[in-house]
Amino acid sequence: MSESEIPHDDGRPVDAYLDLLRIRMDTEDYRLLRRLVEPVLQAIQEERLSGLDLALDSGGDDDLPQEVRDEAALVIATAVTGRMDNEVVEIDVDDTGPVRIVTDANTAADPVRLGEIASYIKERHRETEELRGIAEASGMPTDF
Repeated sequence: MSESEIPHDDGRPVDAYLDLLRIRMDTEDYRLLRRLVEPVLQAIQEERLSGLDLALDSGGDDDLPQEVRDEAALVIATAVTGRMDNEVVEIDVDDTGPVRIVTDANTAADPVRLGEIASYIKERHRETEELRGIAEASGMPTDF
C-alpha cells in the first residue's frame, strides 16, 4: 500500500470519500483514480490550484474509463466544496452535444436549473467560437 492509499485521520470529507471509493472500486481503477487526482489534491492543499490544468474529458485517452473520470471529478468536487453530495449529471447542449457536469444534489434534481446551466454552456461555447474566429482572422493562435 502506497502512502497515498493510507487512510487519513484529519476528518476531511475528501478523505472519507476516497476511503469509500477504495472499498467500492476495482483495485486497478482505484489506483488509476488516485494517480489522476493526486496532483489536484496536492495543489488544493498547497493553495496553488489556479495554475493547474486537468482534463477529464474523452479527448483520446481511451485507457481512462468513464467511471474513473466521473469519480475523479467527484473527488475533486468534494475536495473543493467539502461536500459529499455532489453528482455527475449529463446535460444535452444543442451546440456541443452532451456535457457532463458536477453539481450538488439539489441542482442535479432541478430541471429548470439544469436548463439554465445548459444555456450558460451554450452561450460560452458561442463566445469561444466567436473569439476563435477573430483570433484566426487576426493570425493569432486559436488553441485556447
